[in-house]
Amino acid sequence: MARERRRGPTGLFGFTIVWFGQFVSMVGTGMTQFGITIWAYQLTGSATALALVGFFAFAPVVVFSPLAGAIVDRVSRKAVMIASDLAAGLSTVALLLLHVTGRLQLWHLFATGFLAGAFGSFQFPAYSAAISLMMEKKHYARANAMLGLAEAASGIVAPMLAGGLLLWIGIRGIFLIDIVTFLIAIGALAIVFVPEPERSAREATRSSLWSDMLFGFRYIFASPSLLGLQLVFFSSNLIATLGFTVFAPMILARTGSDTLVFGSVQMALGIGGVVGGVALSAWGGFKRRVHGVLLGMALESLFGMVVLGIGQGVVLWIVGSFFISLFMPLINGSNQAIWQAKVPPAIQGRVFATRRLIAQISAPIAMLAAGPLADRVFEPLMTSGSPPARALAHIVGSGPGAGMGLMLVIAGILGAAVGFGGYALRAVRDAEALLPDHDAAAAGTEEAS
Repeated sequence: MARERRRGPTGLFGFTIVWFGQFVSMVGTGMTQFGITIWAYQLTGSATALALVGFFAFAPVVVFSPLAGAIVDRVSRKAVMIASDLAAGLSTVALLLLHVTGRLQLWHLFATGFLAGAFGSFQFPAYSAAISLMMEKKHYARANAMLGLAEAASGIVAPMLAGGLLLWIGIRGIFLIDIVTFLIAIGALAIVFVPEPERSAREATRSSLWSDMLFGFRYIFASPSLLGLQLVFFSSNLIATLGFTVFAPMILARTGSDTLVFGSVQMALGIGGVVGGVALSAWGGFKRRVHGVLLGMALESLFGMVVLGIGQGVVLWIVGSFFISLFMPLINGSNQAIWQAKVPPAIQGRVFATRRLIAQISAPIAMLAAGPLADRVFEPLMTSGSPPARALAHIVGSGPGAGMGLMLVIAGILGAAVGFGGYALRAVRDAEALLPDHDAAAAGTEEAS
């Protein structure tokens, strides 16, 4: 074991190095996403186009999750994380070359997003499983809060930098910065030591690749509490994605593509996430993690989505954006801590990948539906001058973007119902009491033997 420790930093220090690299990379990725959102909307003026960009980036993350989980539990998790970051960087290189040669088209965003998303499907189970071995269990929620904090902080820095630099260095310069940040993330991973499960533990649960791809489904479906938690996330993600997919086009439609306002609202998302992440890091979350999941979902929907939808100016948009991301670290950190405590590390790659598929497979469906619903149903409704439109205008206003605002209000109300409704299911409400911690279960097995 001493020789392993000399391979590089591990534990909290090693995790912090990886965390910093990922934060820098997230800033670069956020700048690119900001730039291509403006570019795509100015090119098409369509909510459907932006929804499709999101769909092609996100769908492969879900589709490839079972394969990703099976591979993560077979090979070095550190190598998987490096390969994932490298593939995302190469996608940005492709966008840069296409733009330099004057050939960049909308469908290129679909293709490169699909490639980055496919490799990104390996990132979540690899990182989640690595944290379980790098950290003591008592630090799980804080470690996950730190990752959420990095994502939120990048949400502040990226729009600010991209909005300021876009006019100066153009989207090509943004792509170059993104590429450099990927190299920093890969370098951070390269110097740390990421522990791996004992070979005997891996071999005891491993079978054929196909069987391993199905392992996570069998494991989760055998536990009503784990399945119940994932179905809550399935419903929440379906509803939230229907609303949040039209967030950017709503702001751009209501402001005439004002990048300053859009950047300010995007920064509010980041600030809320930072505040939530810092609070969770210091607090550690509810003793019963399920409260962080269900109550967080309900509050995020009411104070975030609904406020965003009824807002007709930058003040309420900033308030709504802040509250959406304020509760995200609590929701995701609490949920992650439950799973990391209950699922043995040797099988976490497969189980976490399947968990992600179940929870998020609804999001690509919502992305495909959100754009056409906005362009063909809700926007025409709110500009029709009909009695329902006039009545709803008292809530969401009128003109371009009002229909998408209505979508956000509806999503917020339904999302709150899902969060509060989770308390009605004992398998979800008492999940932590019904499921033993993996280390307690292992100790009991050793005593019995």
